[in-house]
Amino acid sequence: MPLRRSFDDDVLAALEKSKILGIRAGSGNHRFIGVWMVVIENRLFIRSWTLKPAGWFSTFLKEPRGTIQIGNREIPIRAIRTRSERLKAAVDRAYAVKYNTKASLKYVRGFKQARRRNSTTELASL
Repeated sequence: MPLRRSFDDDVLAALEKSKILGIRAGSGNHRFIGVWMVVIENRLFIRSWTLKPAGWFSTFLKEPRGTIQIGNREIPIRAIRTRSERLKAAVDRAYAVKYNTKASLKYVRGFKQARRRNSTTELASL
C-alpha cells in the first residue's frame, strides 16, 4: 500500500479553521456536498451521518478517489477507511472539541454511534 500523503501546511491550516469541507466522492460528475471534518496528527478525517446507499461513504467504498474543496481550491484525494480504534477515539474527541455549540451536540453524540463511527474515513492527498 502506498504511503499516505499529507496536505500542504497551508491546506492543513485552512482545514483546521473550517467547519465544513466540500467533498465529491468518486470520479463521476457529482456535486460537492458539505461534511464535518477534523484534522488529527496532520491527517484529515470525516464521518457519514446518513450512510445512504448512494451517499459519499458508499461511493468511496466502491471507488476510493474523489476531490475536496477548500476555499477556491479543488484537491484530488484518496479515501481510506479507518479501522484503528485509537484513531476513531481521537476523532470522537476532535469532533467534540471542534463542534462544541449546543446545536451541534446532537450530532457530536450521534457520530459516536457504532454505525457512524465505523464510517470514519481518512482523506489523503494524491
